Amino acid sequence: MDLELIITSFPKLLSATIVTLKLLSASLLFGLFLGLFFAILRLNKNKLISGFAYGYSYVFRGTPLLVQIFIIYFGLGQIEYLRSTFLWVVLKEPYWCAIIAFSLNTGAYTSEILRSAFETIKPGIIEAGKSLGLNEKFIFTKIQIPIAIKQSLPAYGNEIILMLKGTSLASTVTLLDITGVAKFIISTTFRPIEVFIVAGSIYLFITFLVHNLIKYLEKKYRYQ
Repeated sequence: MDLELIITSFPKLLSATIVTLKLLSASLLFGLFLGLFFAILRLNKNKLISGFAYGYSYVFRGTPLLVQIFIIYFGLGQIEYLRSTFLWVVLKEPYWCAIIAFSLNTGAYTSEILRSAFETIKPGIIEAGKSLGLNEKFIFTKIQIPIAIKQSLPAYGNEIILMLKGTSLASTVTLLDITGVAKFIISTTFRPIEVFIVAGSIYLFITFLVHNLIKYLEKKYRYQ
């Protein structure tokens, strides 16, 4: 075990953590909006609308994230028409392609998490709101959404952790996140064990923080 390599690798991998956290936070933000949007569509009584939302969820949950990244980064670039549009400004950048893939993927899982949470809300709560003269929009935004978010916290916490680990695939499209920098160091030192121990420890520490944050939020909002 090369202790010196572990010590020298740590600052480099720590600086790459910023890229990983940027990818994670942007993907979760966009994915949350997508998830909420498609969860609402899934609850729509129109079969065409709910079927479209189900199709989105089925496709992105049923195919590997790595394949989705490759299709968006390599596949879309093969379409000549896209290269002549404003979309190419975004699609030619691996950073944005990774965020698009991560957002679409986590959005699909988030939509199912929120849909399940919405369906567990007792009809009596909605009826109580209507009896007080509240309109449906107010009931949905001020009552149903907050309840669904609280009920979905444990499952969404798992999704955040899965998405954190999924960001390691960004290295396949040349991004220097934690895994990307680890691969670069390994290519010059040929010592994978030491480098991956450091990289794994950083991922584990971030997971520890996320896990405890979700536990704190669960306790905080349990009785509210």
